[in-house]
Amino acid sequence: MKFPTPDVWPLARTGQRWLLRAKRRETSVDGHRMVYLERGKARPGTPTLVLLHGFASMKENWAFWMQLLPSHWHLLVPDLPGLGESEYRPEANYGYESQAERLGHWLADYNSNNVHIAGSSMGGAIAALLAHQLATPPRTVTLLNSAGIPESPGMEHLAPVRPTTDSVLIPSDWSGVYRMFNSVGNGRPSVPGLAMTGLLGPDLMKRRHALQHIFNDMVADPMAPTRYLGRQAIPVQVQWGDRDTITPARCVDWLKKTMPDADIHVFRGVGHLPMIENPKRSAAVLAGFVERHNNQVD
Repeated sequence: MKFPTPDVWPLARTGQRWLLRAKRRETSVDGHRMVYLERGKARPGTPTLVLLHGFASMKENWAFWMQLLPSHWHLLVPDLPGLGESEYRPEANYGYESQAERLGHWLADYNSNNVHIAGSSMGGAIAALLAHQLATPPRTVTLLNSAGIPESPGMEHLAPVRPTTDSVLIPSDWSGVYRMFNSVGNGRPSVPGLAMTGLLGPDLMKRRHALQHIFNDMVADPMAPTRYLGRQAIPVQVQWGDRDTITPARCVDWLKKTMPDADIHVFRGVGHLPMIENPKRSAAVLAGFVERHNNQVD
């Protein structure tokens, strides 16, 4: 007789939130119930940092950064619509443009001109678009191993990618979950990868159909960020792991060419998730960049 695998992630998520001293908030964007974490308050001269997670991920990916970033900063960390605790709607579109538009409506309520945005992987692609949708541009944008970046010049107009049902990022069983968490790092098994396999496996396998939908919408316009990056004088920071097996480090060459003034950091021995694999260094690099460009309210 088979017993169902217990899903302990909701309890672990609650405990983590208490440790981070963050508050769980809910709002509605484009018909979606969206859940996000908030730490601190928007104040004159204080950075409001928005952290956007990647595909098949959730707001808790930023837990290490939330511990390490300055305690007086105002942090907004959403579960992107369709993922995490936020609502998934089968009829919705989850392409980069649609997600950026939703977040733009949400952030308009904060009425701050000290906003900084950082995004990982899919969240990086969304951050690049979101920066150009806000009525008041953000002070900075930071891209961590961003999706939607060409691996070589001339790929900016890449045609829509044919949907696939065998992506490593859409696991259907325990072996797939293990492969996923030990591929998005530096390609080798790790203690965090094993821990996340056990914690998040049940939740991810339940989401397979939703993840496939979101993935298909993403790859329908795979190079959307290239329409925006380098077209406006927003300071951009790039963080990348040189061992990334999902978005290869050669993508940085395109970013260097497109944005020669960007603040670029390539971390040795790091894979797809610098904020998890090397949180202390990546958080310090981000904090220095934000402080250099943060300004008092005009």
